[in-house]
Amino acid sequence: MSIRQLRTLLAIQDHGSFSAAAAACHVTHAAVSQQMKALETLWGVALFDRKGRRPELTPTGRALAAKADEIIRAYDGILASVIGDQGFQGEFVLGAVPTTLTGLVPLALSLLRQRHADLRVTIYPGLSRQLMQQLDRGAIDAAIITRPDLLPQGLACLDIAAEPMQLLAPPQTDSDDPIELLRTRPFIRFDRNAIFGQMVEGWLQKHKITVRDSMELEGLEAISSMVMANLGVSIVPKRCVRNMNPLPVKRLALSGNPPARQLGLAYRDGTPKLSVIKAGETALLDAVAIGEFSS
Repeated sequence: MSIRQLRTLLAIQDHGSFSAAAAACHVTHAAVSQQMKALETLWGVALFDRKGRRPELTPTGRALAAKADEIIRAYDGILASVIGDQGFQGEFVLGAVPTTLTGLVPLALSLLRQRHADLRVTIYPGLSRQLMQQLDRGAIDAAIITRPDLLPQGLACLDIAAEPMQLLAPPQTDSDDPIELLRTRPFIRFDRNAIFGQMVEGWLQKHKITVRDSMELEGLEAISSMVMANLGVSIVPKRCVRNMNPLPVKRLALSGNPPARQLGLAYRDGTPKLSVIKAGETALLDAVAIGEFSS
């Protein structure tokens, strides 16, 4: 029996199905099923009634899920109960999506260092889902992510800023109509492995816009450079903190009420570094209020 299996059991209870639990835990449906069968074999009881369209927790399963919740809460609080909060000294490992690394993150870290000089922050770049997996494994302390619709079991998230979609176009482009540009110019796509990239794809489908994909990139700087070189147009998040010396590409608002990605500071429930995370949240919010990273 493992803590991961118990977390999965609670995810099924919380989200109502194996499929929803798999999405919340960032594993496959098959992995969830295998973990639950392993628990049933280990304990020698039926955790689920599988007669209906979807497995339902049996009374025994519900009772064991309640005990699993107690075990996980105790497990998550072990470190905090033994050593307490060590304060603002030592290393703090912060994950961050790449799009925040040239504006929001450097400005926020500068503010944090001014306030807590003995804190050593190590940056771990990655896409949101990768960062949430690293949080779950305890490899990092917190992460700036694009908040998903469904937060994985055992994680909490503090909202930092909303960044609406906008269109980037070459500066020499005559048209200021985003829809026309999307339909007539090559499209430089934001990485579909990223949550924001999937948001873009959903918006294009909703508005029945067919684009001519020319390339798919991850970093805002790379995308902006390709647009600046007149190689196409792109949909990107409007930065909550402008980076230093941005390229002079056209930035056009999308019509209507375009979706926005919600940046958040994610962390594990029961972390002993909550006071440091709260200080990081304050620095991030202050950076958003300043709005521009400059020398």
